[in-house]
Amino acid sequence: MAFRHDFDATVLREYDIRGIVGRTLHPADAFAIGRVFGSIVARAGGRTVAVGYDGRLSSPDLEPKLVEGLVASGMDVVRIGRGPTPMLYYAATVRRTDGAVMVTGSHNPPDYNGFKMMLKGKPFFGAQITEIGRLAAAGNVVEPTSPGNVSTIDISADYIARLISDWDGGDRLLNVVWDNGNGAAGEVLQRLIASLPGHHTVLFPEIDGRFPNHHPDPTVPKNLEALVAEVRRRGADVGVAFDGDADRIGVVDDSGAILFGDQLMVVLARDVLKSKPGATIIADVKASQVLFDEVARAGGNPLMWKTGHSLIKAKMAEVGCPLAGEMSGHIFFADRWYGFDDALYAGVRLLGIVARMDGKLSAVREALPQVVNTPELRFPCDDVRKFAVIEEVAGRLKSAGAKLSDIDGVRVQTDDGWWLLRASNTQAVLVARAEAHDAAGLERLKAALVAQLGQSGLEAPDFSGASSGH
Repeated sequence: MAFRHDFDATVLREYDIRGIVGRTLHPADAFAIGRVFGSIVARAGGRTVAVGYDGRLSSPDLEPKLVEGLVASGMDVVRIGRGPTPMLYYAATVRRTDGAVMVTGSHNPPDYNGFKMMLKGKPFFGAQITEIGRLAAAGNVVEPTSPGNVSTIDISADYIARLISDWDGGDRLLNVVWDNGNGAAGEVLQRLIASLPGHHTVLFPEIDGRFPNHHPDPTVPKNLEALVAEVRRRGADVGVAFDGDADRIGVVDDSGAILFGDQLMVVLARDVLKSKPGATIIADVKASQVLFDEVARAGGNPLMWKTGHSLIKAKMAEVGCPLAGEMSGHIFFADRWYGFDDALYAGVRLLGIVARMDGKLSAVREALPQVVNTPELRFPCDDVRKFAVIEEVAGRLKSAGAKLSDIDGVRVQTDDGWWLLRASNTQAVLVARAEAHDAAGLERLKAALVAQLGQSGLEAPDFSGASSGH
């Protein structure tokens, strides 16, 4: 039977496929993804694909259609059922499947869903996702000599045991609050904490794709309010939150203060560098200069890289890096782990560090150099125009002899600190951020950024009041 399929233009993104179920994403799309991705695996000489799904209401409808498409391409599909995205990554890694597809809408609103993929143990993104659309539209798929097979496994016990095996916190009994946010980690998390020492409280443990308690994105402070309150109420040592599919982490210290992604990376990097002196530690361009300076101070080699979990994973493999992280809460351990982003694993490693500390996590945060910065500011800019703006700004700054990095947008270093302007890979927006040693310096950085945007004919975002200390 001939196959041809057109996707809605908005769903094929840089790092995954994602859309609004019933509007831009349908079960037929899931079949098409299986049919085409299976063909790509087959052409690469592969035969096995692991499949998992998250807790969204639409996932049980999309996953079988995905499997059907993979089988039609001759794939032997290993279904691992419902759980966090990193559990699928784990299954694909330890079972050495040729490909993997996770049905997940990550941290998007409840009516969204999507697909994250791996091919031969590596992230599948960018031009590869574009290729899925092209092959589907052309009907360019493999016609197998025989259809594939389907098997179902429960890998959760192995995954949990492997997480536990890297616990290194000794006998200290921590008081920990976890916020599952009704996400896909719920069942695995409950079993994980049953094997960890200490006292553990889980907020919103039930997997519920409506996300009735708060949006499942731990980088937004509002979504951490329940965790902050519970940590303070219980006098807990640390609070840990996950996004909807548990590949991103949020952390609250014992005082109830949020530990931002770059601050968390300082804590993790110092620990890794004790056993890996001189190692390269990667962080994205949005991270604080404090992180890069502290990695160097701890004897590491800090490397600033492009934002995007697939890009970071690829760079880690290239340079042999034991730890990387993003401001968004993607943390990648290749030190004793497998190099993929896993918030459950990052949580276990963080707890081990806190358990071995002489003092409190809040003291570590408070001892970091104090800076003032803006949050990540996102403002509309046409998809075509956004990259041209970055080129224009970079050109003017280079002509003026500015000190800058252009690996991902433009990050400009001055005596006051730094400012960043980059184009989003997934939306028609520009992203800006600035960080300074003091409030007056931050105002100067914001003014420089506004001036550059003005020279490119763009109105600057509202920076008023956009500053915080961390």
